Amino acid sequence: MKDLLGLELEPYSMAVEKGKIKELAIAIGDDNPIYYSLEAAKEAGYDGIPVPLTFLQVIEYHGGYGFQEKMEVLKLNPVKILHGDQEYEYLGDIYAGDELHVTSKIIRADTKIGSSGGLDFVTEESRYTNQKGELVAIARITLIHRH
Repeated sequence: MKDLLGLELEPYSMAVEKGKIKELAIAIGDDNPIYYSLEAAKEAGYDGIPVPLTFLQVIEYHGGYGFQEKMEVLKLNPVKILHGDQEYEYLGDIYAGDELHVTSKIIRADTKIGSSGGLDFVTEESRYTNQKGELVAIARITLIHRH
């Protein structure tokens, strides 16, 4: 596991599409009009249609590595993966029409041994920079890999 620590994944970019914002809002059952209408978003004080709080996951799965591909890079067995933790830190606004550039690296990679065997803990940190070069978000996900 220690050899994963500091591993940098291939960077990628993705446009934030209004349609993807709407799809996510529908999928999570959020009927707030700011996710569907520019007029409603502007009336609410936004400069554009904002992203829902978990939208970075859309960027991750549509713009970056797919799950299977990421498991191959990390040399983890995908059938032994548990989702341990997910956190988002927003440092700026993200709107439909923005272009996000994403860089990711492994910031934690260790193993804990218990009575039922070993568990690997792998935390990936992704940094999202917009088309203006502004860091607008940081996401961290911890995967648990059972031996």
